[in-house]
Amino acid sequence: MENRRYIVQGIFVFIGLIFLIKLFALQVADRSYEFKAERNIIHPIIEYPFRGLIYDRNGETIVYNDPIYDLMIVPRDAYIPDTTAFCELLGITPSEFEENIQTARKYSSVKPSTFIKKISQEEYAKIQDQLYNYNGFFVNARTVRKYATPILANELGYIAEVDKDELEKDTSDYYRSGDFSGKTGLERFYENDMRGQRGVSYKMVNVRGIDKGSFKGGEYDTASVPGKNIITTINSELQTYAERLFVGKRGSVVAIEPATGEILVMLSSPSYDPNSLSGRDFSNNFELIARDTNNLLFNRATMAQYPPGSIFKTVQALVALDKNVIKADEQFFAQVVDSRMGDHAPSGYYDMAKGLEFSSNTYFLEVMRRVVNQGKDPNFFVDSEIGLAEWSQAIEKFGFGNPLGLDLPGEKGGNVPDTAYYNRIHGKHRWAYSGIRSLAIGQGEVLVTPLQVANLAAIIANRGSYITPHLVKGIEENGVTKNLEFEKISTGSHDEYYDAIYEGMARAVKRTAPRAVINDIEILGKTGTAENGVKDESLDHSVFMAFAPRENPTIAIAVYVENSGFGGRAAGMTASLIIEKYLRGYIKKNWYNREAYVLKGDFIDETDN
Repeated sequence: MENRRYIVQGIFVFIGLIFLIKLFALQVADRSYEFKAERNIIHPIIEYPFRGLIYDRNGETIVYNDPIYDLMIVPRDAYIPDTTAFCELLGITPSEFEENIQTARKYSSVKPSTFIKKISQEEYAKIQDQLYNYNGFFVNARTVRKYATPILANELGYIAEVDKDELEKDTSDYYRSGDFSGKTGLERFYENDMRGQRGVSYKMVNVRGIDKGSFKGGEYDTASVPGKNIITTINSELQTYAERLFVGKRGSVVAIEPATGEILVMLSSPSYDPNSLSGRDFSNNFELIARDTNNLLFNRATMAQYPPGSIFKTVQALVALDKNVIKADEQFFAQVVDSRMGDHAPSGYYDMAKGLEFSSNTYFLEVMRRVVNQGKDPNFFVDSEIGLAEWSQAIEKFGFGNPLGLDLPGEKGGNVPDTAYYNRIHGKHRWAYSGIRSLAIGQGEVLVTPLQVANLAAIIANRGSYITPHLVKGIEENGVTKNLEFEKISTGSHDEYYDAIYEGMARAVKRTAPRAVINDIEILGKTGTAENGVKDESLDHSVFMAFAPRENPTIAIAVYVENSGFGGRAAGMTASLIIEKYLRGYIKKNWYNREAYVLKGDFIDETDN
C-alpha cells in the first residue's frame, strides 16, 4: 500500500510538471497567445491609402479624392441607449439598423465590421460630436473619387467594392473585403499603379470602448502608401468643348497628336456624369445607368465597329501605290455604269488626287481590282484569293483588323476580311473580286473603330508611320514623373506616295465639306458615310477624318455622328470646330455659323453640297 501511495503521488507530480512546462511555454516562450488574448481589447484600424490622382496633359486635375467615413461596429461592445435617436442621427430606418446589426454579428461579435459605408464629410460633421454616446462604434476614414468636370466618364472608368469573385481570383492576396478597385477605363488599366498600399494601426480600448492609445507603442502598426498619380494625354479644355458639341447626339470623337500618338480628345456620346458613380448612391445610380437604353457604359470610340465608308479610299490608294499596280498621276476613264454600287461622282477621267477629291466609287473599284487581280495565277478564283490575302495583310499594317494596343480595357479590333474569311462563307475557289468589291469603298464586311480611323489620319499626317495611341503619358511617384515609352510603327508605305493623298484630301474638304473649311487653317480631310445597318433608319452615320495644319500637323481627328447623313454635314463641321479650337484657342466667326449649327444638331435640314 505504501508503494502504491508513492506511485500515485509521483504521477500527480509528473502531471503537474507537464502543466507547468506547458504554461511556461505559453506565457513566456510563446508570446503569440498573449497577443491573441490582448486582441479582445484591440481594434485594428485600417488605414486606406490615397488613390493616385489623375491629371490632364497640362497638369489640371481631372480626378481627385474626397474624404468619406465608414462607421464601424464591434457588436460585443455596442451600447445604444436609444435606438430611435440613433437611427435619426444616422438617417437610417429601424429595419436598416436591425439588418446592419445582424450582419455585423454574423461576421463576428468581437471583430470590427462596417455598419454604414461612405458617410460624406458633411454627414460626418453632423454626427461626430454625438458618437461618444454610443460605445462599440468608431470611424474609419477613407476616400471616394471626385471629378473636377463631368467629362471622360467611359475613359476614366469607375471604382467599386471588390466582390467575392474578385477576392477568389486575387492571386496577389492584396484585396480584402471592403476594398475598392478599378472596374473600367483607366481606373482598371492602371489599378496596380493607383491603388497604393493599405496600412493598419492597432488601438487599445477599455470595456467602455474608450481609446487607450496605440497597442505596444505602435510596434505592429504599418503606414499606408499612397498610389501613384497618372498624367494623361487629354486636353481637358478641348475635351469639354467636344462634349459640349455632342450634347443630344450619338457618336464619338478621337483626336490624336500625330507626332506622339497622344490622345487629345476621346469622346463617346451619350455618356453620364462620372460623379454619379461616387458615394453612397453608387448602387442606385449604377443600376439607372446600366439600364439606360442609350447604352451609356459602351465606349463608342474604342468598341463601336462601323463600316468605314469613303474614308477607306485613302488606304486603298496607298496599298495600290505600294503594290505598284497604279501610278498617282495615271489617268483612266471612270464610267459610272454600276447602279448597284452607286456613285456621287460623275463619269470622267480621274487620277488619284481627283478620285479622292470627288470620292469616286468607280475609280476606287478599279484601283482595288488591280490589287486583287494581278494575274499571279491563271485560275481567276485562285488569283483573287492570292490578291485578297496580300490586300488584307497590307491593310492590317495600317492598324486595322486588330486592337491598336490602347491603354484601356475592352478595345475592339474591327474586321479585315481575308481569304480564309471568304473561303469559310463561300467555299474555296468559289468566289472572286466581283463578289467582294464593296470593300473597295469601305463597305461590306470591313469594320473599323473611330480610334483606328483617327490613327489612320495620324499615319497620313506622319507620311507612313504612327506611335501606338495612348491616354497616359507618365506616372508620378513621390514627385517624380516617369514618362512612358510607346512603339513607333511603320506601315511600309513610301513618303512619296503621300503627295497625291495630301492633295486629294485638301481638295476633298473644299469639294465635299465646304462648311468645314477654315480660311487661314488648311484642313486635309476625307468625308465618309457609314451604313447604319438598320433599314428603318432614314440616315446613315456621318464620318469625317482629317488632320491639320498641312505642314507639321499637330492634330489628327475622326468624328462619327450617328444617323446624321453625309460626312461633310455633321461630322465635317464638328471636326473643323474642334481643330480650330485646338489650333487657335477660339472659334473665329465666318460666313456660316458652324458652332450654332452643330449645337442645334438638326442635320437633316438641308442636302449636302
